Amino acid sequence: MFKKYDIIVVGGGHAGCEAAAAAAALGSSVLLATMNMQTIGQMSCNPAIGGVAKGQIVREIDALGGLTGVVTDKTMVQFRMLNLSKGPAMWSPRAQSDRFRFSEEWRLLLEKNKNIDFWQEMISGLLIKNNKIIGVETSLGIKIHSKAVVLTNGTFLNGKIHIGEKNFGGGRSGESAAKGITEQLISLGFNSGRMKTGTPPRVDGRSLNYLKMEEQTGDKKIGSFSFKNIEKPNKQKSCYITYTNKKTHEILSSGFEKSPMFTGRIKGVGPRYCPSIEDKITRFREKERHQIFVEPEGWETVEVYVNGFSTSLPEETQFSALKTLPGFEKVKMFRPGYAIEYDYFPPTQLKKTLETKIIENLFFAGQINGTTGYEEAASQGLVSGINAHNKNRNLKPFVLSRAEAYIGVLIDDLINKGTDEPYRMFTSRAEHRILLRQDNADLRLTKKGYEIGLADVKRLKTVQNKEKQINKLLSLIKKEKLIPKKINGFLKKNKSAEIKESTTVFKLISRPHIGLYDLLSYLNKKDFSVFSLDAIEQVDIQTKYKSYIEKEREMVKKMKTLEDKKIDPKIDYNDVFSLSNEGKGKLIKIKPATIGDASRISGVSSSDVSILMLYISNKRKK
Repeated sequence: MFKKYDIIVVGGGHAGCEAAAAAAALGSSVLLATMNMQTIGQMSCNPAIGGVAKGQIVREIDALGGLTGVVTDKTMVQFRMLNLSKGPAMWSPRAQSDRFRFSEEWRLLLEKNKNIDFWQEMISGLLIKNNKIIGVETSLGIKIHSKAVVLTNGTFLNGKIHIGEKNFGGGRSGESAAKGITEQLISLGFNSGRMKTGTPPRVDGRSLNYLKMEEQTGDKKIGSFSFKNIEKPNKQKSCYITYTNKKTHEILSSGFEKSPMFTGRIKGVGPRYCPSIEDKITRFREKERHQIFVEPEGWETVEVYVNGFSTSLPEETQFSALKTLPGFEKVKMFRPGYAIEYDYFPPTQLKKTLETKIIENLFFAGQINGTTGYEEAASQGLVSGINAHNKNRNLKPFVLSRAEAYIGVLIDDLINKGTDEPYRMFTSRAEHRILLRQDNADLRLTKKGYEIGLADVKRLKTVQNKEKQINKLLSLIKKEKLIPKKINGFLKKNKSAEIKESTTVFKLISRPHIGLYDLLSYLNKKDFSVFSLDAIEQVDIQTKYKSYIEKEREMVKKMKTLEDKKIDPKIDYNDVFSLSNEGKGKLIKIKPATIGDASRISGVSSSDVSILMLYISNKRKK
């Protein structure tokens, strides 16, 4: 029935979709194996993409030639740029999506690629020969052979759903758990753990009174995730905000004795930064209310996602508590919220390419690595798909550094630090975040995407044209001088100090409250009318934050010396005298590839790094 594939991708979620799309676009023959073809690209939790740091990741995926940004732009119902009151390193795009169209768009895009075949069935085992993957085995006993396998199992590995005192096997509401793979991997020497996540109830929007809530509209200027300039919607749907209250908290607390969280039935560790509603009212007892976001699930459906109300309490407790929210007095519930426990594999067992250290040509991506979120999963899927393709063809591994992309920060954190709780990306995790902005993802990464064969020549030429415009505009504003008489009216209007002698446009826009676009509009000079809004924005940011950007680049150069110092994979750390016991244990376990990697391992001290560098230096001299 089956040919031998280059790559088999197990799982059709966000990681699986990006992995299959990337590998197939590069020319690999791919089989996407999923338990349910109707849920490919499913938004299992909130119907939204992006947010703080996550939006940056999606723009990076797009710049490299991935598809999550494209799918989001085609299916968005609302767009907002978050944190505009802060510096540009914090600006983060976020879009509400039509959940049904999002999944449909992903499936249609995958089906258009003739290099992708599909198979609907549970994968229950891996075929391995001489510590190398050679394929998979299905629950029906069918053996399908391949050169590489990418596991993107999400929450399905031995998944267990909890609602109050009830619990049952499942990888998602209405879908079965996946069995067999965890046990086999453990027998091969892998370590595994359990994690937990949750989801809120879904309700009938027709039963809500939106007049009692705060309306949250989209941005007037609709932005995008993709640099491909996809047509934007001509209207947007509003979200709404309501709040819990004392009565809500009392009702929720009354169900604690039946809560799987508080009775110990849930063993897995949950996400610290996305707590359940019962966790919130326990941890923050002093707070009288908590914000709840009421989010539409699509253009046509009446189904509504109650963001901020994730819970595993009994369904009757959930329903009673919901009715106390302003605007929810007559609420009808479509389905209750639930918690789900699932298996994951600590990511310190992976290489930078996301290939496992134990089994050759076996790659892990997404929640199997302990991450949470569509965006984190999609980025890992993209990287694993590229690297599975490259490994099969003896091409150079595709690795992004911490200074190049949030994706690089994510993977570096996972493989060197590991995680014992669901990992979520934040801007604070990136030490070079002023360089890793959402607005310059194309300038940073499109050339790399083109070099590996994922981003097409049209994208490359668009970026090259943007770079030319930026350089030309920078040159112009450094030369263009303005006299006080011509510009002081504008400065006064913008509450900025007036000038007494001629000064350049470049110096003026270095001021915090003077925007280049507004200034150029005021000047109304034809010389500047040829420049795109993107180029103007880039020049504005690069000028205002010039000193910070230069400082970051200097830091990157210094760090590069550590990143370039390779560690012999055969090194015996027991021979490295004076290492701390904790440091030695972590180095033996993780086997970092470079001194830079070693320096970021939790438990490896700066003195351990110095001792290691001295040892390597002395070895080379000999």
